Amino acid sequence: MTDYSEQISRTLKEFFGYDNFKGGQEDVISHLLGGGDAFVLMPTGGGKSLCYQLPALIKEGTAIVISPLIALMKNQVDVLRGFVSGNESIAHFLNSSLSRQQIDDVRADLVAGKTKILYVAPESLTKEENVAILKEIKVSFYAIDEAHCISEWGHDFRPEYRRIRSFIDTIGRAPIIALTATATPKVQSDILKNLGIQDAAVFKSSFNRPNLYYEVRPKDDPEKDIVKFIKSNPGKSGIIYCLSRKKVEEMAEFLCINNIKALPYHAGLDAKVRADNQDAFLMEEVDVIVATIAFGMGIDKPDVRFVIHYDIPKSIESYYQETGRAGRDGEEGICIAYYNYKDVQKLEKFMQGKPISEQEITRQLLSEVVAYAESGQCRRKLLLNYFGEDYPKDNCGACDNCLHPKRSFDGRKQMQLVLKLILSLPEHFKIEHLACILAGVENSMVKSYKHDELDLFGAGEDHDEKYWCAVIHQGLVHHLLGKEIESYGLIYATPEGEAFAKSPTQLMLVEDVKFKAADKNDDEDEEDAMAAAALKGGGGGDPVLLSALKDLRKDLSRRLKLQPWILFGDPALEDMSILYPETIEELQRCQGVGEGKARKYGEEFIKLIKKYVEENEIERPDDFVVKTPPSKSSNKQFIITSIDRQLDLEDIASMRDLDMDELLSEIEAIVSTGFKLNLNYYIKETIDEEIVEEIYDYFRNEASSDSLEDAIKALSGDCEEMEIRLVRIQFLCEIAL
Repeated sequence: MTDYSEQISRTLKEFFGYDNFKGGQEDVISHLLGGGDAFVLMPTGGGKSLCYQLPALIKEGTAIVISPLIALMKNQVDVLRGFVSGNESIAHFLNSSLSRQQIDDVRADLVAGKTKILYVAPESLTKEENVAILKEIKVSFYAIDEAHCISEWGHDFRPEYRRIRSFIDTIGRAPIIALTATATPKVQSDILKNLGIQDAAVFKSSFNRPNLYYEVRPKDDPEKDIVKFIKSNPGKSGIIYCLSRKKVEEMAEFLCINNIKALPYHAGLDAKVRADNQDAFLMEEVDVIVATIAFGMGIDKPDVRFVIHYDIPKSIESYYQETGRAGRDGEEGICIAYYNYKDVQKLEKFMQGKPISEQEITRQLLSEVVAYAESGQCRRKLLLNYFGEDYPKDNCGACDNCLHPKRSFDGRKQMQLVLKLILSLPEHFKIEHLACILAGVENSMVKSYKHDELDLFGAGEDHDEKYWCAVIHQGLVHHLLGKEIESYGLIYATPEGEAFAKSPTQLMLVEDVKFKAADKNDDEDEEDAMAAAALKGGGGGDPVLLSALKDLRKDLSRRLKLQPWILFGDPALEDMSILYPETIEELQRCQGVGEGKARKYGEEFIKLIKKYVEENEIERPDDFVVKTPPSKSSNKQFIITSIDRQLDLEDIASMRDLDMDELLSEIEAIVSTGFKLNLNYYIKETIDEEIVEEIYDYFRNEASSDSLEDAIKALSGDCEEMEIRLVRIQFLCEIAL
């Protein structure tokens, strides 16, 4: 067997400029050069790329690197070519972005033996012409990057990845190395089995990134919070992840309006625009890239100082990998995620119509995300535990829960009750099911198994099912409980758990974080309750001014015989208490205040604010002003013109390739900026007059806000949601703008 140790050291120094390897890199490289298959589990920033780049330069032939990230291919090829001046043939990529002439050039270099490493998109392997090219060359080995894409339990499953082994057999077998930054035991098992390398050597590095700070924030006005955060960290590079392409575009525009250099990045952009935006970020021409969660950026930028998740990701794997792009140089990395359970419900809705097995997997992955977000435990401990690694300390000192510890309690009785239930059942069940039994929740699943007849049904009814879910999750962290990897997350008692059930000892558990507003005091009227809520935890404004503004709103609403919210909503008043607007133009910067509303109702509010500012010698915080775009709708002008022409709404939606729900969302966005539309022509044609009057009466006399959700609850049974939305829009345009 050839000893490559001297070549490895020399190549590391001469080609990559390093004196020493990081972690287990050298062991992986030596194993691969020796002809063995390998599975490498190494966190982002751990140096996975070197594990196949260095042996590719030493080994005879061309290494085929299969990667799903076109952006990463270009980035790594540029880096490799930069190491050897004037030798662009040393590395190439083969994907859909190349022209016919470029593909011919790549083939020529491959056949001539000039190329040591070739990056290939998995989709490219489905093209016979590309497979034919690869069959002409000597392949040194195959590297499957982002190997978690093979598994349906992975966070970025791609069907074409499951066909890689058959392509390898067609091209010609050579050693295989599979690499990923995120893989649970279940995902690892899937990868090895699918690639047919169950006997591969497994190399695992610690998942702990001690330089990263983790925090989960409630999703209350996240745009304003993000602007303040970025402005308090001037000149630092960061990534913001959003769930949809539309939100990516909106967020990038929003940041630019607030004088933050930002660009969007998602799969829907033209390839050149996407590449240019990435280069601008890498070259530090912009500070922030806004990207979709589903479309990984795959950038290799060591000094990303913050990663923000505007939307909660679909799995812990996604979250870990995306946060891993922060602080790859070992320096500061701040990871902030905004959480609202409504976002989780939205993701669950997307599952409708998909195969049952896929829905089960997605629900399980989402439940892990919810547990992480709502947990009061050390976030580092939770993340590492998810990937099968223990974190020895109780307090990491670098997450929100450790810096602001939640209340802990001796949970030995609770854990004993959980174990007693699990050990009494002949089968294993999921966390949620066990929690519902203990909390006494009679849902269809519990009844179908007749678990509502168990002695332990409702044994923990003094707490809800979320509480019991938290206890069970902490049982997993303490290794008293285990999760079956070959099934959909079924829970069982470990030997340690069985011993604990017989002889319990002190077990300190942590209360979960509460992501909901406090309940309204029954003694307060609606207006006072809103004021109290704002004063307790609102938008960080001036509480004395806010109280005065609410008093003025109440007085003016009585004089005009209108509901208070019709004048200005709570968010608008909170903004006034922060921004201290003194002109009609400044007033329009506040949330939900258009020009019409500002001129109709704003004069008295401006006078009050001016007087308050003068009397208290307040210096107005101009830097606190968060500007919003005039409209988030790219279809704005078309929709306005079409409604002016009284076109049928279904026709307008069809012409812009929207469904009715999306069109109404666009219209609501236009109206929210203060622009008046007239939908009466459509409403008269499609909705009974009595229903229109009922909805109008609700908003005029009963509603405490313009909340669509509250209206749907109040009018359900009498009116359809679409009818409520349409009439609400018209009401706002006629009365509340």
